[in-house]
Formats: sequence, C-alpha cells, structure tokens
Amino acid sequence: MTKSADTPNLVDVKKLRRSLLRWYKQNRRDLPWRRTSDPYRIWVSEIMLQQTRVAAVLDHYARFIRRFPTVRTLAAARESSVLTAWSGLGYYNRARRMHEAARLITRKRGGEFPRTAEEWSKLPGVGRYTAAAVASIAFGEPIAAVDGNVERVLARVFGRKREREAAWKQAEMLLDRTRPGDFNQAMMELGATVCAPTAPQCGLCALNRWCKSHGAGPMRPQAARQRKRLYYALVRRVNDVLLVQRPADASLMAAMWELPVILDSEPNGNDLLVRLRHSITNTDYEVCIISMAPDHLQLPNGGARWFSRRQWERLPLTGLARKVLRLVASDIEANESKHLRYAEEIQ
Repeated sequence: MTKSADTPNLVDVKKLRRSLLRWYKQNRRDLPWRRTSDPYRIWVSEIMLQQTRVAAVLDHYARFIRRFPTVRTLAAARESSVLTAWSGLGYYNRARRMHEAARLITRKRGGEFPRTAEEWSKLPGVGRYTAAAVASIAFGEPIAAVDGNVERVLARVFGRKREREAAWKQAEMLLDRTRPGDFNQAMMELGATVCAPTAPQCGLCALNRWCKSHGAGPMRPQAARQRKRLYYALVRRVNDVLLVQRPADASLMAAMWELPVILDSEPNGNDLLVRLRHSITNTDYEVCIISMAPDHLQLPNGGARWFSRRQWERLPLTGLARKVLRLVASDIEANESKHLRYAEEIQ
C-alpha cells in the first residue's frame, strides 16, 4: 500500500509529540482551569471559551466559580441567577444549556459526570469539540479535540486545509494517547499563541521542523465589518432606573433586561450622557445613552420596571446594559446629570 503524503513516519510522529509537549510544559499560560482536574471546572471553562477570548473569560470564570462552586449549586440555582453571573460574556444560550445540563447531571446521574466524549455529547450545549476536550483533559480519554486553533495548526503542518472531518482524522493520527489532555491543550495553545492567523511566529514553533507551510499562507478574505448606531434611554426616578425586559421568545438575549431602546433615528432636546463603542461579532456599534424624563419615553405595555442599584446588580442584564449602568452608577446615586462623558472603548 502506498503511504499517503499525510501519513508521517512513525518515528517523526513520536518526535513531534515530544517536541510539542516539551514546548507546552515550558510555555503554557497559567490559566485557572489548568490547575485542576475537576471536570466541573474544566467543563465550565470550555463552555465559556466558545467564541470568546481567554482574556474576557478570566474574570467571569473566577466570579462564576465563586457563585456556583459545584455542579449541584449550579443545578439548584434559578436560571435568572445563572444569566446574571454570565452577563457580559454574551451568547447567553451557552449559559442556559449549561444550566440545563447541570440539572440533568444532578438529577439523572446523581451528580456523576460523564467520563467519555460520547456520553458528554448527549448533554445540552456540548458539541463534538467540547465533549472531546473535557473527556481528554478531565478523564484522560485518548481522543483528539479540534477547535479553530487546532484546525489552523494542522492545515499548516500538512500543507493544505482539508475538510473538517479530515482535520479530525489528522489530529487523531498525531494524538499522544498516553497524555491526550496535555496534547490537546498543547495544540490549542500553539495555535492561540504562536501559530496565529496572521504573523505566525514560525521561529518559535515547536512544530517548525515538520511544517510544510512555514508561514501564514493565503488568507481568507474577511467580510467587511458593519457599522451601526444605537440609542438607549437612561430614565431615572431619584436613585432608580427604568429597565425593559426582552421577550422570552427573542432570538437573542431572551428575557434579559436592558435600557429602553430609542427608535427615533436622531433624538433631540435630550442630554447625551455617554457615547461608547461596542463590538459584537462582525458589527461595530456606536452606542449613545440619552438622559430622558419618564413622560418623554414611549414604552410598550408591560415588561418595564424600576430598579435600584442593589436590584439591577442581581438582574440578568445584557452585557451592554451592565457596562453602561456601572459607568453611570455614581451619577445615578447622586441624582446628577453630567453631559457628554466618553468611554472610548468598552469591550
């Protein structure tokens, strides 16, 4: 049988594994979920890291674990409390599905976690990658985990990008089956910190010797970012603020609380309190927060309530609403109206 060009020599594969694992031991970032073998904490981190940067996850992870230190405390919590703790991370269905999965683990499995990727994949919100990552890291199952970073590393090492299923087969072929958790994390770490989408640091790469690309390669054309402007009202009554709840069946951020939206394209005769930038996926928003009197705002029937700071801090707020309220909280409590305060960049 003729050996495929994608099938490296077994001796080379062993050397590749040793090189990568040695690099990982010396260079891996000190992240809290890497200091534990607790499957609950590893699972929480993997859910949070879906489509979210590590830097954005760190603070949220620490607060979430303090609030819900075990799967049983998470399962016993109200959904609104889980969403409140998740506020600011976005993609709130991740939190809802994780909460649902925690209840299934507690009630149907007696608090015992699945030990294999196949079992993990049966839980709400757990896809193929997450199932493989948790099973390999927490339980040592010899199974490869392929996320976007790993897929990019594989495409460069083997010299061309393949279909997703082919990437999984390549990852399985390279996997160190005696240390699958470390190997999977090493591949992810290499893609995140060295084999970056642009300007890869090839001279520092543990796989440079085996790489067929030695560079970024042709880049996919990036879709042009959209720019939009949004207006929200900050309506105060002494120290309280008026908030509106999104519909329970909304496609985005269902049942979350936010500032009232102003539908007029250019509000006039009101105080501009805050103007800031906010980015979501491929859209950059300029967000204007307008101070308005209660009788100047048209609101739909129901879904709007007054909240004190102590109350809104416990609500499942949209990330943007929480940022704005924290920014102007001192002014609200002092019952002041300061004009045109800028926050140049809030992510």
